[in-house]
This record gives sequence, structure tokens and C-alpha cells, in this order.
Amino acid sequence: MSQTASSFKQQKYDARAAQVDMKLEVALIPVSDVDRAKQFYTKLGWRLDDDIVMGSDFRVVQFTPPGSGSSISFGKGVTAAALGSFRGGLIVTDIAAAHQELVARGITASEVFHGSPFSPAGRISGPDPDHQSYRSYISFEDPDGNAWIVQEVTRRLPGRLDPATTTFASANDLANAMRRAAAAHAEHQKRAGQNDTQRDANWPVWYAAYMAAEQAGTELPK
Repeated sequence: MSQTASSFKQQKYDARAAQVDMKLEVALIPVSDVDRAKQFYTKLGWRLDDDIVMGSDFRVVQFTPPGSGSSISFGKGVTAAALGSFRGGLIVTDIAAAHQELVARGITASEVFHGSPFSPAGRISGPDPDHQSYRSYISFEDPDGNAWIVQEVTRRLPGRLDPATTTFASANDLANAMRRAAAAHAEHQKRAGQNDTQRDANWPVWYAAYMAAEQAGTELPK
């Protein structure tokens, strides 16, 4: 084996040995008026984590969306990015309910659409006709033009999550997953020749298997 090949093999091994978990913690958003931005994200219903002022040249405000493990920060002396240059993605399990909540909170949001999440010219009115995961969206902007795309995700693509682990970020996410499992279970009973009045004693096991498979993106039980 040549010295070059040996060196390359050692580099690959070292890269694997040095790998550590890296979890996205915070995104920095450029704003022109910190108090106006703070008011907007408060109106969204996001949790205010901190508002730190250090002298006259630095202030950082942090918010976390409901059910999210990642946060946003903005303020004075935080980022030199151009106003309106930020693009962020949010996920929900019920796009219609998310749209209804945004409107109720006084947020100017787009209609629910499918097609292109990035190009307005490629947007088609209404949710995805087949209600496929990842295919329905809403968009809105903060007062500085920073844009958010809200995407409906009900079933993850294979390999995105550990199939041995099932977690729900909120009671609302869990409730929505149970509703989808209930609808699928009703179809399962029809295929089995059972009607709605015939109780399936093993429904908790069926629901659990369905919800875990849906989240991991593996084959759903029939």
C-alpha cells in the first residue's frame, strides 16, 4: 500500500472517530427595529427566552417556536446580514389549523398552497390534493421582510428519524397523530370486515405501530 493510500485511510478513520452530535440551536435574523420585531414574534405566540442588553451597542432577543428545539435570535450588534435576507422553515402537522391560528393572531399569511415553496409563480392554490406529507405550505413575513415557509409534515421520509425512537414535541402533535391513526384504523377495520360498532381490543397496539411507522417513514400497518 502506498503512503498516499495509507494516509487517506487514516484520514477517513479519524473523521469517523471525531464525529460528534451537532444540533441546530439558533438562527440569527436581521431586524431594523428590535422592539417592533419583538412585538411581532410575541404576537406569533413564540416563547420569549431572553432579552439581554449590554451597553448601548449590543442587545439580543431570543424566541422559540412552540414545540421547537431550535430558536431564533435578533437584536443590535447580532448580525450584519441584510434586512429581509433571512429565509426560515417551520413544520406543522396540520396546515389548515396552522393557517387558522396565524390569521387569528393577526398575522398576514398567504393562503394554503402546494407546488413550489420558494417561487411564488410556482404556487398552486389549496393544499396538496392527495394530502401528501411535505407538499402543503403557508408563507408569511416579519416586519423586515424576513420570510418563513410553513410546511405540513405528517410522515417523515425514510432515514430522517431513528425508527426505534418515537417522540412528539407537543400534546397537539400527539393528538393529530392519533387522529390520523384513528382514520387509518377505521379503514383497516373495513378491510377486515368489521364495522364501527365492533371494538378492536388491540387498537392501542395498532395505533402505536402506525404512529411510530408514520414518524419514522417506514411501512405503515394495513
